[in-house]
Amino acid sequence: MDYFRNLYEVVKAVNSSLEPKTVLSRIAEKAAWAMQAKACSIRLLSQDKTYLNLGATYGLSQGYLRKGQVEISKSGIDQEVLSGRNVFIGNACEDQRFQYPEAARSEGIVSILAVPLKLLGKESIGVLRVYLDTEREFSDEEIEFANAMAEVCALAIKNAYDYNKMKYEHELFSQYAYQLFED
Repeated sequence: MDYFRNLYEVVKAVNSSLEPKTVLSRIAEKAAWAMQAKACSIRLLSQDKTYLNLGATYGLSQGYLRKGQVEISKSGIDQEVLSGRNVFIGNACEDQRFQYPEAARSEGIVSILAVPLKLLGKESIGVLRVYLDTEREFSDEEIEFANAMAEVCALAIKNAYDYNKMKYEHELFSQYAYQLFED
């Protein structure tokens, strides 16, 4: 039931704001809370598709966030997720796919679930990660919930992008129309 309640709260947040930072922060918080996780992060693919840039986090320290950039070529977990797969890591400190195992150890991160942010079920535009401070597997319901949150997240990003594009085009048109009437 908490999954549904949290998903409902996130959908309300998406519908009430076109500010991506606000919506992504809400998604990260609700995902961590509903899954009884230590933390959650949302990272977005850079334009050149070589890095994952921070979109929002919940529950991670500033020290952990300053560990360095997530380079896709050095992060096996993110390579797999961006190809469209859900990835579970039982122990991030011992898994070669994880780029910063020492930082994870210092932060108290053990298990990780990572799912893709997909636009309309197609192209991956980022990664949603859920971090646990204990070693445990995620249930099918948790994985399904994380995927639902990732889909809402991708939709929120697309809506914000479309809105900002439309706003920009409207401003250009308004300036052009104003100049026409001035002449």
